[in-house]
Amino acid sequence: MDNALTFVISTLCILALCYRFYGVFFVRKVLRADDSVVTPSHTFEDGKNYVPTKKWVNAGQHFAAIAAAGPLVGPVLAAQFGYLPGFLWLLVGCVVGGAVHDTVVLFASMKHNGKSLSNVAKAELGPVAGWCTGLAMLFIITITMAGLSMVVVHALERNPWGTFAVFMTIPIAIAVGLYERFTGNHKGATWVGIIAIMVAVLAGPYIQGTLLGDWLTLRVDSVALALPIYAFFASALPVWLLLTPRGYLSSFMKIGVFGALVVGVVIINPTIQFPALTDFIHGGGPVLAGPVWPFISITIACGAISGFHAFIGSGTTPKLVDKWSDIRPVAFGAMLAECMVAVLALVAATALHPADYFAINASPAAFASLGMEVVDLPHLSQEIGMDLAGRTGGAVTLAVGMTFIFTKLPWFATLSSYFFQFVIMFEAVFILTAVDSGTRVARYLIQDLGGDLYAPLKRLDWIPGSIGASVAACALWGYLLTSGDINSVWALFGVSNQLMASIGLIIGATIILRVAAKRIYMLTCLIPLAYLFVTVNYAGYWMIANVYLNTQARGYNPINAGISAIMMVLGLIILITAFGKWKTMLALPKSLRSGEVPAPSLP
Repeated sequence: MDNALTFVISTLCILALCYRFYGVFFVRKVLRADDSVVTPSHTFEDGKNYVPTKKWVNAGQHFAAIAAAGPLVGPVLAAQFGYLPGFLWLLVGCVVGGAVHDTVVLFASMKHNGKSLSNVAKAELGPVAGWCTGLAMLFIITITMAGLSMVVVHALERNPWGTFAVFMTIPIAIAVGLYERFTGNHKGATWVGIIAIMVAVLAGPYIQGTLLGDWLTLRVDSVALALPIYAFFASALPVWLLLTPRGYLSSFMKIGVFGALVVGVVIINPTIQFPALTDFIHGGGPVLAGPVWPFISITIACGAISGFHAFIGSGTTPKLVDKWSDIRPVAFGAMLAECMVAVLALVAATALHPADYFAINASPAAFASLGMEVVDLPHLSQEIGMDLAGRTGGAVTLAVGMTFIFTKLPWFATLSSYFFQFVIMFEAVFILTAVDSGTRVARYLIQDLGGDLYAPLKRLDWIPGSIGASVAACALWGYLLTSGDINSVWALFGVSNQLMASIGLIIGATIILRVAAKRIYMLTCLIPLAYLFVTVNYAGYWMIANVYLNTQARGYNPINAGISAIMMVLGLIILITAFGKWKTMLALPKSLRSGEVPAPSLP
């Protein structure tokens, strides 16, 4: 595969066939989706949370919610192993695991009236599994915030232009929120926000070399400290003031970046410069320390299979589904679309010369030990206007890869620096939007779990509890952010994320055993579960033994070792509980095993 179009066309064909045949089989035959049954969006319709929504509108919002930085960053980091492992895992993982996981989690939540996955686990597997699921969800959302923020840190360090553009999105989003709230002019607010964002990007070069530019030339530790402080205030503000308008504006940037990726790959058709496999498949790479297995499956989470999607699939989306058959385009289809985005990100990374890729994604000392000579990076650094070497995390590599592809157009050379900074701003704003909402979710989970010990904490309107839980959430992921590098933090994120996906598949297998006409259909969840559970536990063990408890490793951190061990134990408890439940259900006749969940009640 020397050209990008080969990847794109083959991926589109495989995903289209999967959607047409496996998607129909899974939704109609396995889950037995029946449009004659009323969905929760109609049963509890309130015009706020439960709102019947057209399937393609719902699919769009669901895709926007699940397609965060993961499908962009994960494939870039995994390019260390060559293009083949990442490409194969994206296709196999998505078709066999990710699309099934997202669909069955959405179905399970709808069966339980739109409740969260922890409540579904409690109802299906018992209180112990439900509490363990809630605790696991707290772990993953906390670690996710740290992993995603690590990407922002290395994109904005020593980058006053990018820092200025990202910072300006805060007052712009607030202005858009106020404008729309007090005028009711949604269209006008949208245009104001888009124009203001473009002005912020265009104004960036003029602040470099000024006093403001010097203030915004931040070191790694300064950016890492600022992010959790920002998250505390952003999560405490009303959602309409910052979170909603910022997320809304970021969706336009997402469309722009994804569109540019498609245009660049299809029209320019860049050559893939990476080999199918590199020398680092056995481990010891400068980007990821571990071997290709299991690290390919925990590095590329979103785009293949992601437990983070369970938060969305058992959160907002199940309250919006109009008909049961809509779960195919909403969940199954959105996951396939995210896989396509991840393949495009892999193409952008592997279109770079390997030496240029490693120069960006490895520390200067680690790159020097490789004995490689950069090829196009000096020219790209000159065109973009900043030093690109040693900017680990994946975000800069993606932006450089996209810029490199477009430099094939002669007239684009004068715009490459603006395009690069726009992509950086897109990634940073999109990640920070996830950080805003993720910190809120972590706060709610802390209050919910802590409320079992101190009842007032469960009251979301209790200000001391809300503030205390917000501080705790920001402190937890802020510590993880400042205590490791992208190698250790992203691996911790991958382990926790895929463990959450394993839990989703466990619950999905239980639901399928309850509703499916044939017991063998349970294999649709058990096959990806078997692979994922073994993979994630081996990866967790490898990181504990070789990194977190290895005093000679860069990522040495006993606390991360403890977090990994706790998550692995939680997953094992849930699986053992599920085995007991499955054994009991399999002993029952079909008429008793397929009993419906309790009568609907407002969550």
